[in-house]
Amino acid sequence: MAIVPMRGGSKGLVGKNLRVLAGSPLYAHAINTAIAAGAARVLISTDIEPVLAAEHPRSVSAIHRPAHLSTDDATMSDVLLHVLDPKTGLDIDEWTTIVLLQPTSPLRSVGDVHATVARLEQSDIDLAMTVVEADKGALKYGAVVDGRFEPLAEPSYCFANRQTLPEVYRPNGAVYAFKAGWFLKNGGFVTERIGAVQMPAERSVDVDCIQDFDRAAGLLLLRNREGAA
Repeated sequence: MAIVPMRGGSKGLVGKNLRVLAGSPLYAHAINTAIAAGAARVLISTDIEPVLAAEHPRSVSAIHRPAHLSTDDATMSDVLLHVLDPKTGLDIDEWTTIVLLQPTSPLRSVGDVHATVARLEQSDIDLAMTVVEADKGALKYGAVVDGRFEPLAEPSYCFANRQTLPEVYRPNGAVYAFKAGWFLKNGGFVTERIGAVQMPAERSVDVDCIQDFDRAAGLLLLRNREGAA
């Protein structure tokens, strides 16, 4: 089952989830990918009235997100806990595989979804998520606490030559997969048992501002042209 969360109060790009990208609203790209990937059910968690009132494909339904979960301070964990809570009445089995597809990652592929679900099925993890290669210089970073520098990683990295540092990856927010029962019991995403699926930078655009949106539009246009060639 796929969950597509979207709210109407975006500050970085007002109305971004409804903004048309390559012929479809931004959020529709997540729904189309979920369906193409074989999701038996797609749930949209939203406070956007036109989306709640719209007709969706048979396997897709929109549920109302409460106001307190539609603020800037609401966490994604709280949003998902609301959807998965038995009190919500959606009858979701604890062993159901949940795939979180945020609308702000419109360049993810069906293959990315399949790879993340496949990674989850390996028994040594609780959560699988997509990542993208990041600046390894982050290993030199630290926090200043009471005037003292405290490295975020191995202290020796702060003084190592950049080329000798190990590769670094960050979550790109495109795909998360987990079991419904585990998420409810765990109370959120935090775990030490996380499986990673690497995605390339060109599919890892996270739409937060107009520049991100325009970049995603250009990359989708290029992808469509190459597909038609």
